[in-house]
Amino acid sequence: MSASKKTAKRTLLVTSATLLSAALTAPVPAFAAPKPTPSASPSVTPPAKMSTVGGERLGQAGTQVNLADGVPVIPKDLSARSWIVSDAESGDVLAAHNAHWRLPPASTLKMLFADTVLPKFPRTLKHKVAADELADVGAGSSMVGIKEKETYTVHDLWLGVFLRSGNDAVHVLSHMNGGVAATVKEMNEHAEELQALDTNVVSPDGYDERGQVSSAYDLTLFARSGLQKKDFREYCSTVSAKFPGETKKNKKGKLVRGSFEIQNTNRLLAGAPDISVYQGIAGVKNGNTTNAGATFTGVAERGGKVLLVTVMNPEKAEHNEVYKETARLLDWGFRAAGKVQPVGELVAPKGAEASAQPGSTDAADSGEAGGGSGDGAGKGDSSASPVAKAAATSGSDGGGMGVALGITGGVVVLLAGGAFLINRRWPLRRR
Repeated sequence: MSASKKTAKRTLLVTSATLLSAALTAPVPAFAAPKPTPSASPSVTPPAKMSTVGGERLGQAGTQVNLADGVPVIPKDLSARSWIVSDAESGDVLAAHNAHWRLPPASTLKMLFADTVLPKFPRTLKHKVAADELADVGAGSSMVGIKEKETYTVHDLWLGVFLRSGNDAVHVLSHMNGGVAATVKEMNEHAEELQALDTNVVSPDGYDERGQVSSAYDLTLFARSGLQKKDFREYCSTVSAKFPGETKKNKKGKLVRGSFEIQNTNRLLAGAPDISVYQGIAGVKNGNTTNAGATFTGVAERGGKVLLVTVMNPEKAEHNEVYKETARLLDWGFRAAGKVQPVGELVAPKGAEASAQPGSTDAADSGEAGGGSGDGAGKGDSSASPVAKAAATSGSDGGGMGVALGITGGVVVLLAGGAFLINRRWPLRRR
């Protein structure tokens, strides 16, 4: 069975348009805590003052939620240092715990890497790997198994990044992008554009480095921005795929190159012996390092609601605890949606309001990395109409489905009409 079919059976792809109706009812608060000072490991307790981007309460330590009649109680068995539950459509933050605490992000930082670099290269582009492109991968890194002198497509490399969290794939793509230092610089610039001001990138793969930090709030911004891109949605929702192996001689002495299967390490998407696939899950990215502990950002849809949850460093030592706490927070969010008053908001990028002026257009409005396939799928006019139609195209082998899907009672269904309202202050920017 192809990876596309496996993906369609087990997950949805959140359409870019549904993720863009951000409610921007107030200006972004001016206060943002200064950039982090270098530190080898995070502090034990959150700082007294944190950034208030997204709302004053998000800068306060501890759990922030507006409990009232009819609002379910926050799960009591949460041990994460930081977490946030938000509505991906409206941008409302439903509840949070130390949302702006700057902590090591581990491989969840790859969401920012992908959001920054993915549009640069067409997925069909082939690249032969040189030895120096793998020389600076950190010891003990998660790897997908890239070999020097072998040729891979950009599509292969992104599957390695998203499914196996391959630092080797990240470094190859970084070298294609002008080098690791240039990529880190671009990532920091993109984080600032997204108003993710808690983030300082040192290594593009999320590997533990002195001074490399992010926050639950910022990681959620990265996920929300990345999910605007069709290829990003495809890769983060793919359960399994075939990955090119090493070229070897067969028994007859002929050079052949086989492949091997890779599976997504996101346990809410792929499942595990002690955890079930979460109904409606569509990604996004997990991580785990010595300094960061376990980190995870997930997006899921139920009953017409699309929620984003980020969880950082649960203190419980139970296996797969980060996914279990994420699942409990998603469950709470779906029960609380429409009942709880938000405690803050996910802000739009700095340039969003300017790009929403009448007559504005986006030349890269293809929804795909590298400018798309050239068939015109996904084209839209963000200035002339408040609606945009989702492209009904499917991914290639190993990818997910490039069409709006939803899960109701475990059955995959097509969202009717494929048309969605767009917030005019943050128009659709498919890339």
